[in-house]
Amino acid sequence: MPGLSTNRAAITAELCTFPELTDAPGEEGAPVRRVTTPTGDQLWLVTSYALGRTVLSDPRLSRAAAVARGAPRLSDTAPAPSAMTSMDGPEHARIRRIVAGAFTTRCAEALRPLVERLTDELLDGLATQGPPADFVAHVAAPLPLAVLCRLLGIPDEDRDQFRSSVGVLFDITARPSAEKTRQRLMLVYYMTTLIERKRRCPDDSLMSTLIRTRDSEGALSEHELVNLGLALLMAGYETTVGQIGLTALALLTDHDHRRTLRSRSAWTPAAVDEYLRLVPATPLSFPRVALQDVPLGPVTVRAGEAAVVSLANANTDPTVFPDPVASLETRPPHLTFGHGAHRCLGAHLARLQVSTAIGRALGRFPELRLAAGDASVRWTRGLATRGLTRLIVTW
Repeated sequence: MPGLSTNRAAITAELCTFPELTDAPGEEGAPVRRVTTPTGDQLWLVTSYALGRTVLSDPRLSRAAAVARGAPRLSDTAPAPSAMTSMDGPEHARIRRIVAGAFTTRCAEALRPLVERLTDELLDGLATQGPPADFVAHVAAPLPLAVLCRLLGIPDEDRDQFRSSVGVLFDITARPSAEKTRQRLMLVYYMTTLIERKRRCPDDSLMSTLIRTRDSEGALSEHELVNLGLALLMAGYETTVGQIGLTALALLTDHDHRRTLRSRSAWTPAAVDEYLRLVPATPLSFPRVALQDVPLGPVTVRAGEAAVVSLANANTDPTVFPDPVASLETRPPHLTFGHGAHRCLGAHLARLQVSTAIGRALGRFPELRLAAGDASVRWTRGLATRGLTRLIVTW
């Protein structure tokens, strides 16, 4: 894998910078440092790979405590306490077991023909549009949405109903909360009505399977079922849109590497994983709150204090990833999909979509390149995920 070009290094630097967080005076650049969030709360930001893995896996650092009333917050938007991402220990394991079977490597591979067909259809649309064209609008955004709709059994005509609101699940700005609340309620209402429709007219979708599990076995409460649907929506849409767009941008600005990837056969799983490491769409983890005092490198996180991991910084920690041309096979796993009990269930499916979207685009448009001008790239702002709202390409 070639080294970072100047442009791609700038992309990585963008992902490692958090304008929404304010460093405590004198602590800038420390591997564990205090920051102030948009809500005015203080928490510990961890940028070290080793310490990040500790935060993500130590049971003394609790997700459930992080969503409790009065806990330090990254934003005024947080998952519900009954959401899988908000649970610890046996409760988290119980919910995760119910849905994990749908996200195995084997299940993701079973979706490959669908993902490839949808990608080819979207690339047909890109070709019809002709250059210059927006890769986000034509490929990166509609592909995860279409895959998610097939997986959950969401009718095509309902896509726009939640597409405009899903970003609120990741919003970490301090904008007026009334609008956030309205959009969150819209998503909850949509998921509730979708479940009722699936009860009346079940199909072979994952949502119908979850409803049968809930109704026949009582393994889920109704509230947990709604929140699980929202969690799948959250994990499956915004992050994957961001990851496809960021990977495309990083590749298109690394001219040396792009020349080696003119054929899809060169777009190997190792190459895909390297871009996932360098440009993660989720640069920050969910916060965790200490249940007791926890030593963390040079500091101690006191009981009741919160820590959050910069996954982007941990993925480029020079003590772990010192040489960009070192063998990928000998590197430790990156943290883009997290670590420990809360590692992303949809990692295989996300990797499949990124690999397919970029690989087939390279095969279809060998001369694909970033269009000239600063207006060709527009970043999303104020979200816990990072991505692009525009990526103008030509060929």
